[in-house]
Amino acid sequence: MTTKGTILYFDSGIGGLSVVKEARILLPDYRSIYVADDAAFPYGAWEEATLLDRMIGLFGQLIEEHRPDLIVIACNTASTLAIDALRDAFPDQAFVGTVPAIKPAAERTVSGLVSVLATPGTVKRQYTRDLIDRYASCVHVRLVGSEKLAALAENYMRTGFVDESAVREEIAQCFVERDGRRTDIVVLACTHYPFLANRMRKVAPWPVDWIDTSEAIARRALNLITEMKPDNFSDAPDLAVFTSGRTPPELCRLAQGFGFQVRTGP
Repeated sequence: MTTKGTILYFDSGIGGLSVVKEARILLPDYRSIYVADDAAFPYGAWEEATLLDRMIGLFGQLIEEHRPDLIVIACNTASTLAIDALRDAFPDQAFVGTVPAIKPAAERTVSGLVSVLATPGTVKRQYTRDLIDRYASCVHVRLVGSEKLAALAENYMRTGFVDESAVREEIAQCFVERDGRRTDIVVLACTHYPFLANRMRKVAPWPVDWIDTSEAIARRALNLITEMKPDNFSDAPDLAVFTSGRTPPELCRLAQGFGFQVRTGP
């Protein structure tokens, strides 16, 4: 199959596949390259300056080798830290970032109580707090940084099993009761989390609206690449790259289930 161009999707692990799933519906005629920087997973545990240096170096390699028409950073932690620096470092490269869906949450809440469930890195980022100041100053936003949920989702995608009690513990702080009102929206501010959404619904203390940004990211990618009109036609297969150099059988099966050929190393 000849494709119109190439879109590179980037995440620290396999959570960005939630974005790939939505993007392929809207962008079936484009080649997909999926890069998981699993050698550095989880990103939330890194010091900002060290992680930023790593990302700029790694993206330089990826852009030189793959020449993508568009790069989708399918990772909230990476986007809130590095999107501006990457655009500065590679001004000729088009990027789509992933940021917490704070604006739509603030517009849709009825109770005025919204929680943002994210990695610790996204929670502490000034970028996130600026979004709250800009779009959600009239509602109460609770930032909940989960240390374990991304790893739980990663393991669930690989094995099909997850400890529901651990999921319950990680999301518990999202649920707030105040003056007879309850949290009614939880923003899933990590692309790993949608894979556990059904388990979250099951163990949640009451029903809420879970906002997943994957479709919105895919639509932004569609709009941008349509404006670009790339003509970088390719017959190459879709490719998944894992920077750790380790691809256990369950990870290979997962990537192949998404239609990717698997390669290790940057």
